[in-house]
Amino acid sequence: MKISTRVELGIVALADIAVNSEKGNTVSSAEIAERQNISQKYLEQIVLGLRQGGFVKGQKGSHGGYVLTRPAEKIFLSEILNALDNNILADTYEADEDQENNNIRASVNSCLWGNINNYMRRFTEQMSLADLIKECQNEHAEKKNYMYYI
Repeated sequence: MKISTRVELGIVALADIAVNSEKGNTVSSAEIAERQNISQKYLEQIVLGLRQGGFVKGQKGSHGGYVLTRPAEKIFLSEILNALDNNILADTYEADEDQENNNIRASVNSCLWGNINNYMRRFTEQMSLADLIKECQNEHAEKKNYMYYI
């Protein structure tokens, strides 16, 4: 499976906004770009997609920026993936009506790729942005406390 940079950075941007707007602060695209080492111009295109998807709203003014439109607990990865690239969770293979039922290719596509698609769909429908952030923070804490012995 190939995840586009747009999708990857869209999730990163949403996570950054969620973490840095917890106290009601807005988060500017310049701040996100600097923290995440992303081109601000490219990030603004991604944020436009996130706005159109209904995940963030912009606030104008000297303290303007972006905030989530709903709590991170209520934003699911499947929604983000579908908004930024609706092909990720789409079925990878559609069987031709002319194919025989015992065709090995059709069986492999159904048994393997169909199951992977179903797993991805269920996984992303159940994992919220808040879950992802928490898991990443836990992983970062574990790595920080890990000792290397030479």
